[in-house]
Amino acid sequence: MSLDDVPAPICGRDTVLVRNVASLISAGTESSIIELGAKSLLGKARARPDLVKRFSEKAKQNGILKTFKEALNRLDTPTPLGYSSAGIVVEVGANVHKFSPGDRVACVGAGYASHAEYISVPEMLCAHMPQRLADGNHISFEEASFGTLGIIALHGIRSAKLSQGENVAVVGLGLLGLLTVQILVAYGFTVIGMDVVAAKAEMARKFGAHMAFATPEEFTNGVNRLTEGYGADAVIVTAASKGKEPIDLAVDASRFGGRVVVVGVVDIHPHRNDLWHKEVEIVVSKGGGAGTLDVYYENRGIDYPVGYVRWTEGRNLDEFLRLIGNGLVNVATLITHRFSIENAEDAYRAIMDGTIGNFIAVVLGYEDKGEIKRVLRLNNPVSKKKDQLTAAVVGAGLFGGSVLLPTLQTVEGVHLKKISTSKGANAFHAGTKFGFEEATTDYKELINDNDIDAVFVVTPHSMHARQVCEFLEAGKHVFVEKPLCVNREELQKIISIYDRVRSTGVVLMVGYNRRFSPHSVKISEFLRERHDPMVISYVVNAGFVPSSHWVHAEEQGGGRIIGEMCHFVDLMQYLTKSNPARVYAERISSTNTTSINNDNVVVVIKFEDGSVGNIIYSASGDRAYSREQMEIFVEGKVVTNDDFSLTRYYSSGKSNKFKTLSQQIGYKEELRHFVSVASGKVEPLFSAEELFMSTAAVFDIQKSLEEGIAVDIRV
Repeated sequence: MSLDDVPAPICGRDTVLVRNVASLISAGTESSIIELGAKSLLGKARARPDLVKRFSEKAKQNGILKTFKEALNRLDTPTPLGYSSAGIVVEVGANVHKFSPGDRVACVGAGYASHAEYISVPEMLCAHMPQRLADGNHISFEEASFGTLGIIALHGIRSAKLSQGENVAVVGLGLLGLLTVQILVAYGFTVIGMDVVAAKAEMARKFGAHMAFATPEEFTNGVNRLTEGYGADAVIVTAASKGKEPIDLAVDASRFGGRVVVVGVVDIHPHRNDLWHKEVEIVVSKGGGAGTLDVYYENRGIDYPVGYVRWTEGRNLDEFLRLIGNGLVNVATLITHRFSIENAEDAYRAIMDGTIGNFIAVVLGYEDKGEIKRVLRLNNPVSKKKDQLTAAVVGAGLFGGSVLLPTLQTVEGVHLKKISTSKGANAFHAGTKFGFEEATTDYKELINDNDIDAVFVVTPHSMHARQVCEFLEAGKHVFVEKPLCVNREELQKIISIYDRVRSTGVVLMVGYNRRFSPHSVKISEFLRERHDPMVISYVVNAGFVPSSHWVHAEEQGGGRIIGEMCHFVDLMQYLTKSNPARVYAERISSTNTTSINNDNVVVVIKFEDGSVGNIIYSASGDRAYSREQMEIFVEGKVVTNDDFSLTRYYSSGKSNKFKTLSQQIGYKEELRHFVSVASGKVEPLFSAEELFMSTAAVFDIQKSLEEGIAVDIRV
């Protein structure tokens, strides 16, 4: 855990930039994050067996070493703490219509409403701070910073499906429990509370709980007295415990046919016979309401119609703030400690080691320093050497952080000057880790830096075209991870700009690493003397990705055909030394749920030299099988390749093989080549026209799928 000075975030098209005034520490959740982060790899594995299972499945397909590196990169990526704050809007995105600069807002959401001076938050995760019913003044920023805890409590209550006149028990009277008690009292329910700390039970009574107890026996007896022995209509568990005692107590206090709602983090393993005897229903409440973790709602601003979904995250936030403004919920008295953001480490240290005493709510405060810093000089000792290519990188996500940046760091002849990512913590961390001079959240800083010779673009697919065009026009050499762009209009714009600047010697390269693999090079050498056209079969066991994933969104990922199939088209171009001329494709016909139609296709490509390529791309296979397999037939010869680890050659009745200790997919070789070409040391092993043709080919594959016809490839 550390307090770092990082670049402020950029305001995106769908977000608002907020200067925080106050943020709330959620001691239970954040302490568990810190504790998990402090564990060893074995400790983390024991704590998250679900992720170990995913690791094992991925390792079967992608190899243990590659998967392990990706896992370490995820573990190494900093996790910003905090998910509930309030502040003043500084900027709004082009697609934001609900807010204006100067508005007072409450912000919610992990990864957004963090403990930071400036935060960039999606429009759907913000709400206007209301005025008090009593005096017309706005509620305070400290009160509004309780937003996330408030909507979690509200959604937990709604998950109980209560009706008027019912009684509700609340097990666990920490911050979340006391908010739950207040909201239930405000809505007119009879409330019974339970917490092992007597002072918290007393506070619950002050907030209007009919009864509150500090021992399980007193609590159970009190519930029976209040309900004439029937038990509570609903029990809401807001406790945090590694044991199952809170659940057992909740089931014991519930009436026949009652409901137990789990809001806190507890062990959910009640005795089956107890559940059977009472027919108790157990529900685990998720987040702050409908829309929680839904990318369409949270990130893209697509709301649920109020006529069908009354209470979403956003509407729950409005309601919670209304309760505060109307004096029905009192959060100010829950604040026991205040720290400035500069002393945040002291606050967490006191919470973790118990020296803070009997705390309930801890709030961090922020001063307005009057500046937004988006470029940060890093304390890296590396200086530029003579004849080095000065480079910058845009993006440091999973692929960038686990593959491209570690590989680029080992390439000779390149000096890493600036790194840009959308999140300041990531920019600071990646920049420090990989030896950059500066970190920024504004990629346009790279455009305006005349010292930068080349830029590596590793951002989401939808951003590639715009950034490639801007960097080319700025006279920078550009290496862009595939795909080059996501639609034909973007391709035409890139071609137009490249044609204007190509005379300056600027280099454009797409991350088609497979053509640089030692296996591909060996295959090309083996077939160097061939004259006849080839038949190539390429099978891709892609692995299932659900339809909700960003890669399927047309405006973001462009789909897996555009995002990945360009790899295989390019490799065939490299091996045939010919461009694709015509394509025909068919896809499966299914419900598009358990099997995604566009992720299960067969493509036939005719090349200009007469060769024919066949791509079988399926997301319906087993991960234990090889991900990529290729077969080539020509002039009495056969070549096979298995996942760029084993290549076999068959000729004149004999066979030979080329085997590498691990998968060699060409990442380092392609980066070395780009640096050498951009430095003017070697001629490129590719042409821009090849890059444009492979990109056009996947667009025409998409067209063939949609129209059911063979398509002549055009640029």
